Amino acid sequence: MLLKNTDFVDLPVFARGKVRDVFEVDDETLLMVVTDRISAFDVVFNEPIPDKGKVLNKISEFWFEFTKGIIGNHVITTDVSKYPKGLDRFRDELEGRSMLVRKVRMENVECIVRGYLEGSGLKEYRAIGSVCGIKLPEGLKQADRLPEPIFTPSTKSKEGHDVNITFEDLVDMIGSERAKRLKEKSLEIYTAAAEYAESRGIIIADTKFEFGYLDGELVIADEILTPDSSRFWPLDDYEPGRPQKSFDKQFLREYLEGIGWDKEPPAPPLPAEIIEKTREKYIEAYERLTGNKFC
Repeated sequence: MLLKNTDFVDLPVFARGKVRDVFEVDDETLLMVVTDRISAFDVVFNEPIPDKGKVLNKISEFWFEFTKGIIGNHVITTDVSKYPKGLDRFRDELEGRSMLVRKVRMENVECIVRGYLEGSGLKEYRAIGSVCGIKLPEGLKQADRLPEPIFTPSTKSKEGHDVNITFEDLVDMIGSERAKRLKEKSLEIYTAAAEYAESRGIIIADTKFEFGYLDGELVIADEILTPDSSRFWPLDDYEPGRPQKSFDKQFLREYLEGIGWDKEPPAPPLPAEIIEKTREKYIEAYERLTGNKFC
């Protein structure tokens, strides 16, 4: 079943994102539904990617469980039979692609960790030799592994592109203690996840986290270490100095750059082969990471 819209859910809309739609169950509880929509360069495409929402939901569910010894999260259950307010009547639509979660007071920042030099980090490094105010060694090539993972936050923009900021900028925004805590937990989660993923044949080149507060405690929320929020590269094909093959949206981004799209709406139509190849990459990422067959 392809799921592009969630109009069937008869609950108040809490938020609509590029991929996720969130509904208010009650004062403390939200229903998060992951659609099959796909975005690139902050533009949502008309064509959905079959099974994408389920893959993203299952990968997040895996990582929330994996990291719960490092930090708490907002998940209550992914079992539709346990959803309140008769939501189980939408089992066919919600099964495998939704979570019942606790409402979290979110930090208004993207917590990005980079273990390798790529994307906007590579562009900034080539221009000024640093990334988000962090000076890096000279002579690094595209996709080089960094001496150690770096924390490079960005603003969280509802419209348009997020903007990279320095750690000092983050301190000015939210205060020293909160900023330090975000940095520490981001690096701790990334380090543990990257080590595990490498044992499964996947390099996590970089990723972004979103945090908030639940009963006064810092927790991780939204999604975690998915192909939408991370760059995943196959370890057996890794070679610095060139673009890497990927299990994430980078495949789609490279296709779009290859056709000369100006990255402004409206999005160009996606050919059937690009849709299917993107689906295959998402599923392969899930299967490699979890060791489970996607079905």
